[in-house]
Amino acid sequence: MGATQTPICDFGRKAVDFSLEDPDGRTYSLEDVRGPKGTLIMFICNHCPYVRAVADRIARDVRDLQAKGIGVIAIMSNDYKHYPDDAPARMNDFAERHGFTFPYVVDETQEVARGYDAVCTPDFFGFNADLELQYRGRLDASRREAVEGASRELYEAMRQVADTGRGPGQQIASIGCSIKWRDG
Repeated sequence: MGATQTPICDFGRKAVDFSLEDPDGRTYSLEDVRGPKGTLIMFICNHCPYVRAVADRIARDVRDLQAKGIGVIAIMSNDYKHYPDDAPARMNDFAERHGFTFPYVVDETQEVARGYDAVCTPDFFGFNADLELQYRGRLDASRREAVEGASRELYEAMRQVADTGRGPGQQIASIGCSIKWRDG
């Protein structure tokens, strides 16, 4: 699978509202997951080797960010009919296996991914309390292989957002598998 890189952060861009269901039929909107200090919206999937390599670290960093008032949601936007490992029936197992403490929902129409201009998995969008984009970088320097002592870039950026409302000026793009768009 070829790697795709996210564009640079478009500081101040407003979060796009959504209403998406998890595999059990519970619906979540932006307001439902919005945190008092900021909100992290992640585009991930089950099959991407980049996501699979960092899923445990995502779960760890999210738990720490939730304790700091950051609301979090993960969105799966892939065409799961052509990528059955990403099917909703498999999402709960993936979330449970990695200890997710946040909703993991399906973007069936892919409209939410398009609204955010998401390009790959993982793709991280970190917003401040006013839902203005402040971070669009990587989780850490590890990529597909864990790097000993890698700085927790997403965690540190969102901690800064929680404390100051602003993200770091220097950000390194996330890299991962392209979102699997439906034909047409």
